[in-house]
Amino acid sequence: QVQLVESGGGLVQPGGSLRLSCAASRFIFRFNAMGWYRQAPGKERELVATITSSGTTNYADSVKGRFTISSGNAKNTLYLQMNSLKFEDTAVYYCNGHLDTRDYWGQGTQVTVSS
Repeated sequence: QVQLVESGGGLVQPGGSLRLSCAASRFIFRFNAMGWYRQAPGKERELVATITSSGTTNYADSVKGRFTISSGNAKNTLYLQMNSLKFEDTAVYYCNGHLDTRDYWGQGTQVTVSS
């Protein structure tokens, strides 16, 4: 059974930074792709960033230049570095892993951008 556990969320002021982590029960390279999604109150879940097993990344236009998805040197951890945070980045952030034909999700971590 694949498990994904997010951490690193919290309250931050506009312009601040946070780094989210997603600890996976499998090595990251085992997944076809992994990503971060978010869901704000009253809105649908949306893609934030993805990374394939070959290292190709993709970002939502709203976060390009501000967020960076990576696995760093950790073999089973996915990161999302979030800089220059805005009010509209407030949401629950979910880690996703696509393995073979299945999608796996973490429980989510709350990010609140507020002054």
